[in-house]
Amino acid sequence: MNRILTGTVRIAATALMLSWPLLAMGAEEPLTIEKTIALVRENNPALKAASDDVRAADARITQSRSAFFPQISASAGYTYLDPVSEMSLLGSPMLKFAPNDNYEAKVTARAILFDFGKRGSTVDLAKTGKKTAEQSLEISRRDLSFQAVQLFYGILFIRENITVEQKEIAALNKGLEFTTKRYQTGAATRFDVLSTEVRIAAAKSKMLDLRHERLRQELTLRRLTGIADNVPLNIQGSFAVTPTGHENTELVKHALEQRLEMQLANEHEHAAEQQRSIAMKDGLPVISGSASYGVTNGLMPDINEIRENFVGSLHLEIPLFSGFKTSAERQEATALMHAAASRKFDTEQQVKSDVAETIHALQTASDKIITTEVEVQQAKLAAAHARARYENGIATVLDLLNTEASLSQAELAKLQADYAYVINNYTLKRATGEIFW
Repeated sequence: MNRILTGTVRIAATALMLSWPLLAMGAEEPLTIEKTIALVRENNPALKAASDDVRAADARITQSRSAFFPQISASAGYTYLDPVSEMSLLGSPMLKFAPNDNYEAKVTARAILFDFGKRGSTVDLAKTGKKTAEQSLEISRRDLSFQAVQLFYGILFIRENITVEQKEIAALNKGLEFTTKRYQTGAATRFDVLSTEVRIAAAKSKMLDLRHERLRQELTLRRLTGIADNVPLNIQGSFAVTPTGHENTELVKHALEQRLEMQLANEHEHAAEQQRSIAMKDGLPVISGSASYGVTNGLMPDINEIRENFVGSLHLEIPLFSGFKTSAERQEATALMHAAASRKFDTEQQVKSDVAETIHALQTASDKIITTEVEVQQAKLAAAHARARYENGIATVLDLLNTEASLSQAELAKLQADYAYVINNYTLKRATGEIFW
């Protein structure tokens, strides 16, 4: 009984080992557009670098806030003096006013007490820098996600294009077979055979180009997503679309509110205003204070005794002349503020143009989908009639080849229209600031 059980277990284990590759293939997870974008956001090194920029900007905020806190330092020193001041009164022993060996140890705190809000403006500028870094990160995420979308659907488009070419090659091979038989019976010429073979060779050459382009796009997609070379790309998606209308006015309004470039332009303008505020305060007085506590010698009456001491001070600094540096900084800050406002206006115009152009492209692709569907149906019917006529000796081989080429072109035009509509849908989301990841 044990031998039978052991043999059964071995057979089951062997069967499991033999079927493991099939199980692994069956368990391979498909790569959808959603997962593709998620992999880009998770693995792309450019996004990791942009995230580090955000953390660096956050650290700069802490650095700027340090100006509100006292700067505390500790110091200790030894100084040897020779000679030192001394005198004698009426033959008395020499009286020293300072020791030869001088010791000092102290803790000092220094702080700016009043600077007309310059520190606060510096902190606000650092906060704006962090917002700018965050928005730059989101722009990088959006652009890389959009690039992944283009690659994903580009690979699908090439894959469907290859299918169209394979269908054409299959039809041409079938025609070549029939033409060869007719040539052998004397019903066709050698030119008819050669014409068909040339069309087949051209289609195969195009197939090679398509496969190379697919490989190139797959390599780029792997780089964006971090997918290893030994992991197959099981891309799953389609160009199934339902054309819809879009209102230009509402989309433009939404784009001006949500587009990341507009938010970034606003932050740049705000930063320029803050920089000008800082420049305008550079020539104003600054009041600072300091306090020190420590131990030292050299104090009367016993100059060698180490004693505690305290020093406090207030300091008023009024800039009088800086070699025209302050006025030049103010002029620079004002010019940068005007430049930021001009760039913001240019960004607004660019956003409006992007939305209008994309809506028109969508409408064009939608119209092409309708017209190419009719063209495909007509081309299929014409190809079927041409095959029947050619087989019955009514049509020439040139008629057959032309109708097969027309069918492939019509199917490719329909595929291109579907691809253009899908891509322009994502382009419109990108143009209006809609999140699509």
